[in-house]
Amino acid sequence: MDKIRITSQLSALLLTGGFTVSAGAVSVDLTAVFRPDPAKPMHNEFKNTTPQGGYCKDHPAYCADGIFSIALPIRFRSIAPILPEHAERQGAMFRTPSYWKEVTVIHDGTGKAETVKMRVNGIGAAYTIKEPLPGGVWDASWVNAPAPCNYGGVGYGSAYYYAFFWRVPANAGSCAKRAYQPIPETLGFAYQDVGFSYELVTPDPLKMSTGTYRGVMNYTVGPQQDFDMGDVMLPDDDLINLNFTLTVEHTLKVDIPPGGDRVELVPEGGWQSWLAQGRKPTRLFRDQTFNISSSTRFKMHLECNIPGLFDCMIRDPVSQRAAVVQLSISLPNGLTDTNGQPVKRRPLHVGHVNAQTFNPAFYVERAPGILHFEIAPYYVNYMLKPGEASKYSGSFTVVWDSDIG
Repeated sequence: MDKIRITSQLSALLLTGGFTVSAGAVSVDLTAVFRPDPAKPMHNEFKNTTPQGGYCKDHPAYCADGIFSIALPIRFRSIAPILPEHAERQGAMFRTPSYWKEVTVIHDGTGKAETVKMRVNGIGAAYTIKEPLPGGVWDASWVNAPAPCNYGGVGYGSAYYYAFFWRVPANAGSCAKRAYQPIPETLGFAYQDVGFSYELVTPDPLKMSTGTYRGVMNYTVGPQQDFDMGDVMLPDDDLINLNFTLTVEHTLKVDIPPGGDRVELVPEGGWQSWLAQGRKPTRLFRDQTFNISSSTRFKMHLECNIPGLFDCMIRDPVSQRAAVVQLSISLPNGLTDTNGQPVKRRPLHVGHVNAQTFNPAFYVERAPGILHFEIAPYYVNYMLKPGEASKYSGSFTVVWDSDIG
């Protein structure tokens, strides 16, 4: 949570103050982090921080940016012979969850839910066998993927061990190799070093709160399950638990330039017309600049030692006359209201219940904004009395609060 409080002592002639800122199951952890990058303010996406395993770890050159793989400690063994010209499910068949599947991740503190989408886009393993197979058992080398799967890039091994990897298009269904000669059960045909590659679609981090989100996605393994290798090749585990952890590390920082904690409310052109000619000013005002860095939603409201109905006030300690100071804010490009509209001279009011919410369209890094202080003509006329000296002051606190939930 980020909460920035900017406190000012206000005066009609001087503002002073300070600013403070199941059966067998396999579990795999998947992690992703969002941390705003000043060098890439428009790149507002999670970074997958899950260590590469399996194919992409062994052959990174074949995994483009955004492709990740997981190694699974699951072994598949044949429980029956594979016969020549077999039906698809009676041989070497691979059907993966190449469709998009959703998992809900929950914020540790607030309980707010977000959705992550995932699909498997590649499958790999190494088949092993106790004795070499004769030539012509398969229609082609296992480096060549059967349709609808696609070539994965690498195949290697020996007569006893052959590693392969196939790309899997979305909603591909099954990819199967057909044997043209028998493979007896006694040869112990098996798959080991199983792994898959995947794609993730993560939520918009700019709409998420700082903190950690967690969730679990389950994939079943076995005949007619999510990972289905047919009716002959059975797994030694039947469940994959994917433990998702998404970490959001937002930035919310406001910098006031040196001297910005002392603000004088003055008329247009200064006080000379009033002092020399007795001409009352129509308004008193001051624009105070600041720089803001933000990758998160935030609320803003006022706190003050002399609160009015909606606005803060200043008071002359001698006459006890008080005046309302209207405070509004202009935010830089990239920070909008909840309707996506630019923020120009948006009024700020007293109290949490009157807080305004602002959203980043992209990461804003040290962009300039303005706090507009103004006393309306009615109060200016009320404050200034010929021949009567007065000094109005008050304490304002401007609160930036990212604890939205």
